[in-house]
Amino acid sequence: MEYRYLGNSGFKVPALGFGTGTFGGTGPLFGAWGRTDVAEATRLVDICLDAGVNLFDSAGVYSAGASESILGAALKGRRDRAIISTKISLRAGDGANDVGASRHHLIGGVERALKRLDTDYIDLLQLHHFDAMTPVEQVMSTLDDLVRAGKVRYLGASNFSGWQLMKSQAIADRHGYARFVANQAYYSLIGRDYEWELMPLGLDQGVGAVVWSPLGWGRLTGRIRRGQPWPEGSRLHDTAGFAPPVEEERLYRVVDALDAVAAETGRSVPQIALNWLLQRPTVSSVLIGARNETQLRQNLDAVSWQLAPEQIAALDAASAVTPPYPYYPYWNGPFAERNPPPV
Repeated sequence: MEYRYLGNSGFKVPALGFGTGTFGGTGPLFGAWGRTDVAEATRLVDICLDAGVNLFDSAGVYSAGASESILGAALKGRRDRAIISTKISLRAGDGANDVGASRHHLIGGVERALKRLDTDYIDLLQLHHFDAMTPVEQVMSTLDDLVRAGKVRYLGASNFSGWQLMKSQAIADRHGYARFVANQAYYSLIGRDYEWELMPLGLDQGVGAVVWSPLGWGRLTGRIRRGQPWPEGSRLHDTAGFAPPVEEERLYRVVDALDAVAAETGRSVPQIALNWLLQRPTVSSVLIGARNETQLRQNLDAVSWQLAPEQIAALDAASAVTPPYPYYPYWNGPFAERNPPPV
């Protein structure tokens, strides 16, 4: 397994990480992802660790905490071999303060996560979203306190806009607080918005991308083809409403390009989509998910090889969209020479 620095933290993570959203499987969204129990999770963790994939990502809201509990049980006796990543700030209860990034919710949420995960520390804690109702100074101060207390080692953001992430970094710099070194972001061949603002920010600020849903919410698994109905029994029927939208013709154009590269390389469509991401700037780790051993082993084969430059160019062309203002003129207009794109 290839290991990469997590932003400018000096800490290395595997190029592929494992997302545990399928652990537990309760609720309208996570039940559709999968219902992995402790025994199945332990087997998947075994395979990951044997392959050098030691980053495991969860969240307090995944199956109402069951994902973290199952992950903790699956790692019992080998916590020192794992990098645990989890997220906080989405609603985690019915109480008025069971949501957001207030000092109350962050401290309480971390304590509950530590118990569920059966560990003394979290390697990477990420805010699941930006909390506009809590002053950024309070948020970064509280996160810094958690780092100084040894309960958290590194900090990340998730689903932040560029200005939200940059404001947080500025406050941290102003007061000497711990900074965000990771940005868990949606990024795929059919979702390249990350490149317009967050990728240049990551390059400038030393923030590494931890990519979620690299297969576009299941659309790039190889089961969707132009002119064919979506497969029966697919989780896409249950999760389509949660997924970032994509124009249908663009989806099929990308799938056609993936099929062409698959025919040239003998690799699967998901492996090609994952490998493309692994060659993008700022990407520290790509989170893969799996409901069973077969899916996991197939996804693990996305590393240790590289697409040819002409294959990358074909995928780039098929998935390209025109960036909105001000990114389009910034990269392609009269300022392009002084402000080249990051890709």
